[in-house]
Amino acid sequence: MTDFFGSLSKIKYEGPESDNPLAFHHYNPDEIVMGKSLKEHLRFAIAYWHSFAWEGGDPFGGRTFDRPWFGDEMSKAKLKADVAFELFDLLGAPYFCFHDVDVRPEGKNFAESLSNLNEIVDYFEEKMESSETKLLWGTANMFSNRRFMSGASTNPDPDVFAYAAATVKSCMDATHRLGGQNYVLWGGREGYETLLNTDIGQELDHMGRFLNMVVDYKHKIGFKGTILVEPKPQEPSKHQYDFDAATCIGFLRKYGLEGEVKLNLEQGHAILAGHSFEHEIAVATADNMLGSIDMNRNDYQSGWDTDQFPNNTPEVALAYYHILKSGGFTTGGTNFDAKLRRQSLDAEDLVAGHIGGMDICARGLKAAAAMLEDGGLEAALKERYADWDKDVNKDMLANGTLESISERVLKDDINPEPRSGKQEKLENLVNRFV
Repeated sequence: MTDFFGSLSKIKYEGPESDNPLAFHHYNPDEIVMGKSLKEHLRFAIAYWHSFAWEGGDPFGGRTFDRPWFGDEMSKAKLKADVAFELFDLLGAPYFCFHDVDVRPEGKNFAESLSNLNEIVDYFEEKMESSETKLLWGTANMFSNRRFMSGASTNPDPDVFAYAAATVKSCMDATHRLGGQNYVLWGGREGYETLLNTDIGQELDHMGRFLNMVVDYKHKIGFKGTILVEPKPQEPSKHQYDFDAATCIGFLRKYGLEGEVKLNLEQGHAILAGHSFEHEIAVATADNMLGSIDMNRNDYQSGWDTDQFPNNTPEVALAYYHILKSGGFTTGGTNFDAKLRRQSLDAEDLVAGHIGGMDICARGLKAAAAMLEDGGLEAALKERYADWDKDVNKDMLANGTLESISERVLKDDINPEPRSGKQEKLENLVNRFV
């Protein structure tokens, strides 16, 4: 045991009446909702990068956190792992997620970095033997190092493409060894700053080929998890190729990957794309492409990715409404891609941030389940589209031509009047639950 969390003990559920700031007030992992426990529904994961690797900087200032594991030595990487698993156990978190650079020191070359990664994976295996926490997904950081300043799989330099391929292989191997349930690719710099030096068509083809290599390797090693890609519209690149859910789905179809790859959607990225989180989830579920989610929030007065812990129950409820409506998570889950504010320095703050996020998600999911069980929204939706169930309209959609439909409009004197969408009534219905 380390002394980072001091005398803090395992966080317990005490209910909404408790005034204990270090207790769950809404997340009771054993509570049964729609036939499953909240723990099984939500499948919470802790993000290694924000919770343990982030130093508290922002675009205008550097490090504010002073953590005893900061440094490039393997001994500090192992101390970081010790503290991480202590947090997992304190929160009863069923899963965690990591990038390669979060968990191991950077080597002087790829071989040394690979050796460092394999050593820390060995250490993770030891830690996981005595912990209930499993790996939700692993990924490779191919955006922080200067070698990736012009992208990874889309880089104009073939050597960078090769380095990226080797990096992903190493991270897939690590994820497979640790029993990860998914593998995520986020193209933080797969995009462009200016079209003056960019061949979009060639870069997209390279990205598509790269992802096909990933899928081929998944099957070669027998990895049973899901390959996920994560949309984001901008930041750090001016324009990223994985702009939003719809863009990614189109990309996957173009390169024949729609049956192999699903999406990992993030609340903050949805906001940057000009969407709501529920929109992105609904787009993905409509095509059976939702894999997992990164739960956080952005500051609506800032134009960048602030990665705050969620605290808006109505937003979260509507997101989980579409997740539950589509059948819930399979290999995916709720990863807290969220970080403390740079003024929140204490170990207790790290625990409190996750408690609040887990409580908000539990409140949101329970509200979503109640809305589904009530059936009011679904009944209104069915009523709005009910005329499409009539035989004449089914036939029009399946067999109609512009000529035959025009003849019908003239023959039956069709002259439709607008019908109310009843948005206010539906919003009032939602407010009964949130």
